[in-house]
Amino acid sequence: MNVIVHGGAGSAHEEPELRQETLDEAAENGASTATPTEAVRAAVRVLESSPRFNAGVGGAIQSDGIVRTDAGIMTSDRSAGAACSMPGVSHAVDVAHAVMEETPHVMLSGVHAVDFAADCGIDVEEDLRSPSTRERWEEADPPRGGPLDQLAWVRERFGETADDPEGRDLDHDRVERGSTGREQRDHDIAEQSSAGNDPPDHDTVGAVASDGERVAAATSTGGRWLALAGRVGDVPQIGSGFYCAPAGGASATGAGEDIARTTLSRCAVDHLEEGASAQEAADRAIEEFAELTDSTAGIIVCDREGETGSAYNSELMQTKALG
Repeated sequence: MNVIVHGGAGSAHEEPELRQETLDEAAENGASTATPTEAVRAAVRVLESSPRFNAGVGGAIQSDGIVRTDAGIMTSDRSAGAACSMPGVSHAVDVAHAVMEETPHVMLSGVHAVDFAADCGIDVEEDLRSPSTRERWEEADPPRGGPLDQLAWVRERFGETADDPEGRDLDHDRVERGSTGREQRDHDIAEQSSAGNDPPDHDTVGAVASDGERVAAATSTGGRWLALAGRVGDVPQIGSGFYCAPAGGASATGAGEDIARTTLSRCAVDHLEEGASAQEAADRAIEEFAELTDSTAGIIVCDREGETGSAYNSELMQTKALG
């Protein structure tokens, strides 16, 4: 089994070695399975269980203080399932898989997705806050009141900086892999933190796998920090956070609104269908994304033969490929 996994595209982390160990374990779990669908589920479940990533346990907290999880899964015969906005569900990928296998639909949402998950025997009563996310939330000084009261606070917090009033993350031209780009990125993040805003973090997780004939892709997330309650990003949207076709599959991570606007995963698979290699498809998709937006993103790709590729325009994206 050929498999590639990612732990999100964003800024640098305090424990990259420990995160890489978890990614290595996820890839190994996926590579040991019998089918691509089992591979991406097994890999993503490892990452959802780790508080070092923004999926499942340790996921981002929305403006009302609740962690809500999203996930999507798709296979090369274009079977697909997704679930979103689920409190208390750490293994969102299992709910997405159940939607794909057990229902005539492609997505369930909110409390109804949670009820469905419970009927399928999936745990829906987990505390998804980790010690660090709980502490971060308490320091955020969240507002009281309804959605409009929260929205004013969200506008100030959701990825906004003095140089980025629309909250679309730091300009991609400043985060090239050269030292100058990294220094500028560090400077901007420091300014953002000193202004009371949280640095952008997109630790969405994902996996793509192939057995040489069939392909599957899956992506899972806890969303974006300090988003308006009920916000759903790119992850459970087919073609945006994940996509699969006979030529191969892709899983995306990064600024969810712009990934959804540009259908990043579908773009990468389109390049595979046009004859590009997995690495070429990843590179071209991120280049096109950067031309269309001022946001950061990353993508992993696996073609039908099992060749893998990855690309990003953020400061960092950790991956692991096996097979």
